[in-house]
Amino acid sequence: MSAIAQPTFKGGASALNSFIESHIIYPEFSSQNCIEGNIQVSFSIDQKGNVTDARVQQGPGIDLDDEALRVVKLTSGKWQIPANYNNAVRVVLPIRFRPDFAKCQRRTTAMMTMDQAIVAYQRRQELENAVTNYYINKYTGKADPQKERDINALKKELGIDEDLWKDLLDQANEKLKQGDQEGACKDWKFIKNTGSDLADAFIAKYCK
Repeated sequence: MSAIAQPTFKGGASALNSFIESHIIYPEFSSQNCIEGNIQVSFSIDQKGNVTDARVQQGPGIDLDDEALRVVKLTSGKWQIPANYNNAVRVVLPIRFRPDFAKCQRRTTAMMTMDQAIVAYQRRQELENAVTNYYINKYTGKADPQKERDINALKKELGIDEDLWKDLLDQANEKLKQGDQEGACKDWKFIKNTGSDLADAFIAKYCK
């Protein structure tokens, strides 16, 4: 019985590796905490070589998962489809993340284990949601102004400040260059919904 023909990336495995490596934008939380990992993303490919139904098959549930999924979606249209291909077949692609170890060695705090990272990431997400929910309500006139002091304290704890916003602007610009308008809009909206107007012009132009 012959093996099922698999789609191949245009240019071969080395071209795929180069594409992945050149498009990964190391996500903020994992970059700051020197977290590495291998994320398995599964997806289907239609007859035009487009990626469909991409999802994380194996990952820790932190920001590495989101970036792996984003980069796999960017390969859409770059796959060659063999004759008689069954597009119900799922492809599994490992996305490898390795932080800047030279930078990590200069850290003054202890490195997190993956279990610690998962707990810290989930807590951060909860706190970020408290901040963004406050500003979303504020923009629609529904926020309690007495809570703003607590929100500002939360922002300070999380490091949500001008430096972070500028980093996110750079990140969003890179995503836009890669053709990932959706990812760029996500970053711009986070900037807005944490109390800054730095991304308003980009949201108005690109995020309808």
